[in-house]
Amino acid sequence: MATPLTADALARALRDEGVVLSESGNWRTHNRNSRGAWGPVHGVMLHHTAGTNSLRLCREGTADLPGPLCIGLITKDGTVHLVGYGRTNHAGSGSTAVLEAVRAERAALPAPGPDAVDGNARFYGFEIENLGNGRDPYPAAQLAAVERLSAAICRAHGWSASSVIAHKEWTRRKIDPSFSMSGMRQRVAARLGSRPVSYEPFPGAAFFALGRRSPLITAVGERLVAEGCGRYSTGPGPVWTRADVLSYAAWQRGLGYVGKDADGTPGRTSWDKLRVPRT
Repeated sequence: MATPLTADALARALRDEGVVLSESGNWRTHNRNSRGAWGPVHGVMLHHTAGTNSLRLCREGTADLPGPLCIGLITKDGTVHLVGYGRTNHAGSGSTAVLEAVRAERAALPAPGPDAVDGNARFYGFEIENLGNGRDPYPAAQLAAVERLSAAICRAHGWSASSVIAHKEWTRRKIDPSFSMSGMRQRVAARLGSRPVSYEPFPGAAFFALGRRSPLITAVGERLVAEGCGRYSTGPGPVWTRADVLSYAAWQRGLGYVGKDADGTPGRTSWDKLRVPRT
């Protein structure tokens, strides 16, 4: 369970994983958040479009199913087109048992039960352009992009490959995507284990003076938000403010610190546990 990444943090995570991005219009604020919850999130859900030339459809949707229909569309050439961010109309209702298995990061998913849980609130959704008829191929570049984007989000949240599921594993109503999910999860797991994440070393408590400006401040704030400790009305970053102090204090309290040990000034142990990626 995690607080959703910010749109900028998502884009950064995808690029850091080597994903080729195309940003469509105001994708960062194009969402269905006014119609329901967005977060906490538990995983990544993959779909196929069952059509071609799907970019406009994914962004705008239809009269019966308004867009965006996903966060991103993965086209045959391996480009990930970001069309929205936040709650999107991609998952619909699904199985409580499956959600619990994803939350626990179990290697084996149960068969989906009755549709009872709002998946649009709980999963990052991505569409893969494919007819879904079993004959339309998934080119190597497209599958590599699916692997990379899935790993990027899992890496950002500290999730395993078990947090990546298919629409067909979420509900009995769907059959997508039309490739082996066990095979894709193996690819994601291999990528997650292929290179260690590089984290920022502790810069010392004196670094975190009010008014300090640095890209590192933004990275710290994004990790605090991802851990559910964000106390920001705007931001985070790039300047260290009282909001950062309050957010970091929430992180310290979550680790069990009290009193002056939870005053919002980073210390080495709490810093190492936060795992701030190198900026």
